[in-house]
Amino acid sequence: MVTPKWVALVSLLRLALAAPQVPTTTTTNFVETSVPTLTISTSVPSPTVPLTATLPSQAPLPPVQPWCIGQIFCPGAVLQTVNIAQLYSDPKTFVDKPTSKSAQHVLADFATFNLTTVTEGDLVNFVDNDFLGEGLELEAAVLTNFNTNPAFLSNVTDPLLNAFAQIVDGYWTQLARNTNQSAVCDDYTNGECEGTLIPLNHTFIVPGGRFREQYYWDSYWIIQGLLKSELYPIVNATLQNFMDEIDDFGFIPNGGRTYYLDRSQPPLFVNMVYDYVVVTNDTSILQRALPLAEARLAWWASKRTIEVTSPYTNRSYMLACYSVNNSAPRPESYITDYLIANDPANGTPLTQQEAEALYGELASAAESGWDFTARFEMFPQFGDPGLRTYNIRNTIPICLNSILYKAHTLLADLYGDSNSTASAAHLQIAANIRAGILDLMWDASKLAFYDFNLTSNARNSFFSAATYYPVWVGIIPDEVLSSQSNAFGYFAAVNLVMNKYNGTVPTTFVDWTGQQWDAPNTWAPHQYIILEALNALPPNLTTNALPTPGFGQSTYALVPSGQLNLTESQLPGQPLRGAQASQNVTATGPGSDINTLNGTVVNGGNSSFGEGWATTLGREVANRYFTSALCSWHATGGSIPGLLPRLPNSELNLTGSVNNTGNMYEKFSMLNVDSSGSGGEYTVQAGFGWTNGVLLWVAANYGQLLVAPVCPALVPSAGSASSGAAA
Repeated sequence: MVTPKWVALVSLLRLALAAPQVPTTTTTNFVETSVPTLTISTSVPSPTVPLTATLPSQAPLPPVQPWCIGQIFCPGAVLQTVNIAQLYSDPKTFVDKPTSKSAQHVLADFATFNLTTVTEGDLVNFVDNDFLGEGLELEAAVLTNFNTNPAFLSNVTDPLLNAFAQIVDGYWTQLARNTNQSAVCDDYTNGECEGTLIPLNHTFIVPGGRFREQYYWDSYWIIQGLLKSELYPIVNATLQNFMDEIDDFGFIPNGGRTYYLDRSQPPLFVNMVYDYVVVTNDTSILQRALPLAEARLAWWASKRTIEVTSPYTNRSYMLACYSVNNSAPRPESYITDYLIANDPANGTPLTQQEAEALYGELASAAESGWDFTARFEMFPQFGDPGLRTYNIRNTIPICLNSILYKAHTLLADLYGDSNSTASAAHLQIAANIRAGILDLMWDASKLAFYDFNLTSNARNSFFSAATYYPVWVGIIPDEVLSSQSNAFGYFAAVNLVMNKYNGTVPTTFVDWTGQQWDAPNTWAPHQYIILEALNALPPNLTTNALPTPGFGQSTYALVPSGQLNLTESQLPGQPLRGAQASQNVTATGPGSDINTLNGTVVNGGNSSFGEGWATTLGREVANRYFTSALCSWHATGGSIPGLLPRLPNSELNLTGSVNNTGNMYEKFSMLNVDSSGSGGEYTVQAGFGWTNGVLLWVAANYGQLLVAPVCPALVPSAGSASSGAAA
């Protein structure tokens, strides 16, 4: 049910979208649970050229996008002109600002400009006079009856890590939002203002930073944490918001803004419902959720699924791809997309037809959640030239089809005996997807999954963390099931990272594109997926000890031949620290395994007698992830009274954190455990919903295996390293 102000817009959108062991209690409460004061600031325009300068000439306007309603925040003259002026460092700022006047008034003010003579100063005055602060339509929410000591904390035996988990648990109170209904703009025809927020009827958790609204696939990992925090009403509210969106739009958009209405994100709604029901036993939600889950999967079947005939077996499968119907720059990244197509520094500007095709690729990349990565580039290169070769719409991705397989199996399980016909239908669809993944994407000789490329009609050879999605969802190839050696081989790259690098498992091993879903960046969801994939293996495959490389070899030698499609010397370099920070560890041979210890790895926890290889890898990944979160939080001002003293300002100045109290980053680095990830089209964000959710899930499931980390010293002369308990 939507608010009355939103009814008219929903009607318009429907028409448009119809077209093509510790003590169980703690003595100290480290959690701040007060309702935050949500400050709505108006970002000050900061053009990089004089205010008297006229704007550069513009490329022709893109076609009108049928999915986008309005003339201010949709691709068109206003949006393109403001972006060409580059008034804000982040283009998302402008499209999150509701107008201070009616749409007609704003358009009339804009119409007074001659676009060949309009100056930066003219546009600064325009946005200052006609627009309000970004995020004005949101307000902080109260999490009633918040439990500062949820049961999972009793699993975390280390006092420091227990306290840190409790602090992170409290961050939900800082990320909870409601729609400020009094600030939501009226309909576009007669409204007093225009904005892009999709108003939600229930409380939700935001990722943080620039991501100030509810997001689709982020919410899956947020929910994993909320369930451990026993915040069941907020999980229910999140699901109700998604169900409202399915009711209103026929699908779940990428995020809670109208400029996301051309695309979705990885389809994890059924997984969320299933996990909620399993934990809470609240089956009452199914009365509404089951029909809407059907509608959600039907959208993917009709909008994103095609028939693919295997060149290997000549069998045909119905499989999905990310393919957004879009021919304009994304509104929230308008200038970024525009320059990829039109900046002469990237080569000859694209023709209008080429640019429109590129914009469809970029929007499809955003739908995948992996925006951007060399994984989907035809010719991986640094920066924008590589993005010009994006080919995701002609790729059948491992990750998407694995998620859809799981969605159908979970939906069948939710039906159970109540609707055996529907259950059987979903199991049949799932079986088709499973067969297609194993046929088209599994390479038995390399013991890895690779995306299927429709352009070449063959599977790619590009290795990524997507290879772990099928086993996560229960698709385990016969070759993996045949022996412990093969089962380990499938995960050998994880073992390589634990030994050769300081941080967690990267999304890819390509580190020269500058894209945020490539090395050296690592992401919380993939650490979760790797841990769950390890847990999905049958016990008879995991009893052997972790293999060790032969004499004169590194852990690279344990990776199946050709799996990474990179030689050992082509892997990212691991920099040394301190005075030798400009140098890398030796690239090959046993000396490159700088983190190897007896029975474990640095910041990998403690080994135990008789530990099987999968348990070892799981323990190490869990500890390394916890280490990355804690050490980067400490390096940016985090502290815990009596357990983790605050670093001196002389050190915090190195991370720009003198006035900070610790960041939970959206992404980390495979190279360090005390810094964020980097690269991509926006600055690194802190908050951060899915990072927090995965950390709490790790705490709940691996708490007794977690050991206080050794965080590297920010200032080498202050000591070689600092223990988590004495830093």
